[in-house]
Amino acid sequence: MFKKYFLFVFIIFLLFYHFFSYKVRLSYSEGRHKGVLHMLNAAQQKELLRIARESLTFYLEQGNMKSFSVDDEILQQKQGAFVTLKNKGALRGCIGYIVAVKPLYETVAEMAVNAGTKDTRFHSVTLEEMKDITIEITVLTPFQKIKSVDEIEVGKHGLYIKMGFYSGLLLPQVATEYGWDRDEFLKHVCFKAGLPGDAWKKGAEIYLFSGQVFGEEEEK
Repeated sequence: MFKKYFLFVFIIFLLFYHFFSYKVRLSYSEGRHKGVLHMLNAAQQKELLRIARESLTFYLEQGNMKSFSVDDEILQQKQGAFVTLKNKGALRGCIGYIVAVKPLYETVAEMAVNAGTKDTRFHSVTLEEMKDITIEITVLTPFQKIKSVDEIEVGKHGLYIKMGFYSGLLLPQVATEYGWDRDEFLKHVCFKAGLPGDAWKKGAEIYLFSGQVFGEEEEK
């Protein structure tokens, strides 16, 4: 009985994995042909930062998501994005969607809450802590599979690596913040995926992307 149950669960897992992989590959394909990163102006950036902060604060106060009405057509377009939280410069949470599955403003609202409460590397942000939290948003371009690591520009590109059931992502600004060169960047994205540091040399799929990065610290 246990073996049958285990086999059933394993089959469901495989179906889910292949479905998700297909959606991701489809997103890459669509992105290369249709997806373009719309550079956000100062007002749009400010609006997304407001939505991120208010979403997380409201969730910590009420325990549910706040609704927003956004008229800006650019912010209504589906776009992948990450929200990064820092407390006095120290990382406090970072979660995002790597594919465009929701309107940008909804993605930012949801990822702000997730970064503050569901990043398993940290305990949940508290309401009292919010005064010390700064928010950074990275809006992603569509992913592009590379043929050579020579295509990678440190400081400009983020990396997504995939090998079998393992995958991991590092944002463009991470390499700059830690002073990594290209090989170190590749090694650490392998580690992020749970892979050996040299997996990028051994058949792993590597995708690069860029992002528009902006945050509350820039406003001060």
